Amino acid sequence: MDILQDLQFRGLINQQTDEQGLKELLEKESVRLYCGFDPTADSLHIGHMLPILILRRFQQAGHHPIALVGGGTGLIGDPSGKKAERTLNEKETVAFFSQRIKDQLSRFLDFDRAGNPAMIANNYDWIGSLDVITFLRDIGKNFGINYMLAKDSVQSRIETGISFTEFSYMILQSYDFLNLYQTYDCKLQVGGSDQWGNITAGLELIRKTEEDAKAFGLTVPLVTKADGTKFGKTEGGAIWLDPEKTSPYEFYQFWINTDDRDVVKYLKYFTFLSHEEITELEKQTAEAPEKRAAQKALAAEMTKLVHGEESLSQAIKISEALFSGSISELTAEEIKQGFKDVPSYEHIGEEIGLIDLLVNSKISPSKRQAREDISSGAIYINGERVQELDKVITAADRIEGQFTVIRRGKKKYYLIKY
Repeated sequence: MDILQDLQFRGLINQQTDEQGLKELLEKESVRLYCGFDPTADSLHIGHMLPILILRRFQQAGHHPIALVGGGTGLIGDPSGKKAERTLNEKETVAFFSQRIKDQLSRFLDFDRAGNPAMIANNYDWIGSLDVITFLRDIGKNFGINYMLAKDSVQSRIETGISFTEFSYMILQSYDFLNLYQTYDCKLQVGGSDQWGNITAGLELIRKTEEDAKAFGLTVPLVTKADGTKFGKTEGGAIWLDPEKTSPYEFYQFWINTDDRDVVKYLKYFTFLSHEEITELEKQTAEAPEKRAAQKALAAEMTKLVHGEESLSQAIKISEALFSGSISELTAEEIKQGFKDVPSYEHIGEEIGLIDLLVNSKISPSKRQAREDISSGAIYINGERVQELDKVITAADRIEGQFTVIRRGKKKYYLIKY
């Protein structure tokens, strides 16, 4: 099965400019293709995963991916998919973000692969030195105002307002495609569905500038959730690829909690499991959804891909410990991940009676309630039930000297920090 057939099976083709022409090109030669990533934050998030993995799929199929970091366009701001003007970042901030994103992209693409290594480029290298006369005479003259106004990314902003700065973004992205076409013979641009207008504008610039040009565009679909909520968002915010912003455990939990209605689609979109493996997991989901086999496979594949085998093992260990209540088996680092968002209390000092600790940390509202909670067996220390009213919390109750985990009832966890 060729790359386009695989993408079709996975539902990963939203739009393409010339299906037959691209098919013939990919069969004939090893094609250079690119996708751009603007540095709007110090980390990519899972909303970027589909385009990244498209590049990876093409590389595995023998083609040459170029990951383009928008060090130049990131100073301008893409109006696509935005209802209001972006806040412009300082040049130093964008340069810092660009380097962080370069480092992240290098985890997904193989820059040493024999025959078809990937490469990273930064469009600041050509946009940063572009003077205004050249921009207006040699590039801008190829774009009619009516043509630009007809693009969704501009049209959707006409009523709310769009600055000339963001209006010009389409021209700069088109220049990226032209530059990569001329410099590296890059013939295909891929991107999210919101990039269709920018991609086709780039193809139009290449057509007007280069004789007998053959270049193509392809977009991936917008990722949606069956329940109508936004993909990639939780109560805690975006799901980042940086483990300091979203821990591997949180990342794993995001995927394990996928709705049954979405899980097969996400297996096709995000994993490199074979068609046969996905079909089997789809069957298991239909026959025994309570076993959550597809969710476990999705969470494992994604966590391993983004964070590695060791982090996957750690995420599974934390999940199992929380499910079984075996908290004492976790390390301090695993406690930090697993209990990142639970209420916490910092205890300064040495030993303290359990009743006083429950009241001081607001786990129990009063000493009377604390005694009742302990007597009824509702209090657990590091996973172990405690019913002694005179229990004193000592150094022996601290995990690696840093934490004590208290559970009240079935699910209410609290973290005592030292």
